[in-house]
Amino acid sequence: MARMDDLRIDVVDDASAGELLTVRRAAFVTEAQLYGDPHIPALTQTLEDLRSDLARDDVVTIAAWAGPRMVGSIRVELESERANLGRLAVVPDLQGRGIGTELLMAVLEYLPEQTKEVWVFTGQDSKQNLSMYAKHGYEHQYDQHTGDLTYAYLRRILGEGEGEGEGEGEDAED
Repeated sequence: MARMDDLRIDVVDDASAGELLTVRRAAFVTEAQLYGDPHIPALTQTLEDLRSDLARDDVVTIAAWAGPRMVGSIRVELESERANLGRLAVVPDLQGRGIGTELLMAVLEYLPEQTKEVWVFTGQDSKQNLSMYAKHGYEHQYDQHTGDLTYAYLRRILGEGEGEGEGEGEDAED
């Protein structure tokens, strides 16, 4: 399928919290089905918890919009020289069109200058996710067992010019 050309990627603010919650829930239903677990955190997070997360200084959540519709998002937790990615979500009817990749690449513009590595985790059985991360330079580091689930942790070391805020991302965090 062709990639979306008219995507706008920007920081999510509190006014879009409800739409973000809806996008995440729609996207993570397939993960819940894959693992037979309807209680994964992306599906059980409340709107209040999400709003608190959006207000954190050490978290940046960006989303992709196609026109007025939010079609995907990703969360970045900043920790010294490391960024931890999570909750990469794309609405089910537009999956497979490159939106996840666009968000994954856009994250780099929002990272502080001192960021040296980016980590992400996904379910060990999420073959499509693992393939996408590997394609973009993330290397498997270890697996962690949590209850019935096994998560794969991947890391990407940033090179010169990557992870340096371009100004717009830094201002948008305020």
